[in-house]
Amino acid sequence: MSPTISTDRKFKRRQKVVATADLPGVPAGTFGKVWFVSGVTWIRYHVDFENGVEIANVDGNDLRDRKEYLAEQQATEAEQLAAERQAASAARREELLANLADGPAGH
Repeated sequence: MSPTISTDRKFKRRQKVVATADLPGVPAGTFGKVWFVSGVTWIRYHVDFENGVEIANVDGNDLRDRKEYLAEQQATEAEQLAAERQAASAARREELLANLADGPAGH
């Protein structure tokens, strides 16, 4: 199966982006800025990443808007925190119900 390439313009010049895939010298999750957009049938971007690496011909499928990426990260962290709190609450409830039935430990 051949890799898909971006044929529509997703990002503008000077737009802040994040790498969603490991690129040469740039790990996934690295922030950068689009400096040049080129292509007719294959839209590609010249991106300057925060770790000092500049890469030309980056496909749009390997990039994502920074604001969307950060919002998704915050939503994921909030869901994880809510799940942890719910699990801790359920464990505490089980402990309190067990103490009601048997009396507290040490009595």
